[in-house]
Amino acid sequence: STQGVSSAASDVYKRQDVNVLPVAARTFLKNNFKKSVNHINVDKQTFGGTEYDVILNDGTEVEFDGDGRMKSVDCGNNAVPSSVVPKAISDYVSRNYKGQKIVELEINKNNYEVQLRNGLELKFDRSGRFLKVD
Repeated sequence: STQGVSSAASDVYKRQDVNVLPVAARTFLKNNFKKSVNHINVDKQTFGGTEYDVILNDGTEVEFDGDGRMKSVDCGNNAVPSSVVPKAISDYVSRNYKGQKIVELEINKNNYEVQLRNGLELKFDRSGRFLKVD
């Protein structure tokens, strides 16, 4: 039955209150972003764990894991705050892609992925060494 499938899906609900976030996530937002939180999608995973999708008033979207560690940030056409981007990556981008801004940053287990405003996607290892253009 289709009912069994939907009940296995995660439970997502919207919150306005930043206190629903782990302390690490609240601190990260306060230290790196000027805009206030519009809303938070709280995603309770079926197999345990929670993820938080925070939407700021300027449309920026920041995802956190259950411990409050940033997983990704998408600033639309605005630059990701330099305080969020590993220095090796921002240095590489400013050296090799003059005038381009990093508008998205995703942290994966083994790498970082960034998207430039021109749509180019670059992959770096966890030390910030350039791997490839995706």
